Amino acid sequence: MKYTISVLVENEFGVLARVVSLFAGRGFNIDSLTVAPTSDSTVSRITLVTRGDEKILEQVSKQLNKLIDVVKVIDFTDGSGIEREMALIKVTAEDENRAEVLRLVDIFRAKIIDVTPKSYTIEVTGAPSKIDAILELLKPLGMKELVRTGTVAIGRGFKSWKV
Repeated sequence: MKYTISVLVENEFGVLARVVSLFAGRGFNIDSLTVAPTSDSTVSRITLVTRGDEKILEQVSKQLNKLIDVVKVIDFTDGSGIEREMALIKVTAEDENRAEVLRLVDIFRAKIIDVTPKSYTIEVTGAPSKIDAILELLKPLGMKELVRTGTVAIGRGFKSWKV
């Protein structure tokens, strides 16, 4: 099962390493990892996407909560959050596929951010499933390069993360 976990941590040296080592120590691979400051400059948000057994992940969450620098652990697996990613995709833009690439960009509400005589660079943002879908359709058209961010997530509504 796929899990999206947001960990609010104090902005201290070595916190990321300690958080990641908990996952590694339990044999969890991290599929996606993003870290950025929050509106409070003393707190950062680590968003992790991982797969694994629910029981072990529950243990990892409890151990995360025990770390001194962890402010709060939020599990968005139940759909209580909004998840987004961004991808930059370079595709071949030959005469025979230009129209199809432009059509897909329009359908997925993406943007062409760079054009050369032989390629388009596309920017697309959305739920991870949306990114997966456009990539699947662009592959046969000559996808040359891909850069994809990790998942970021935020809770729905006005719930505050402050404890």
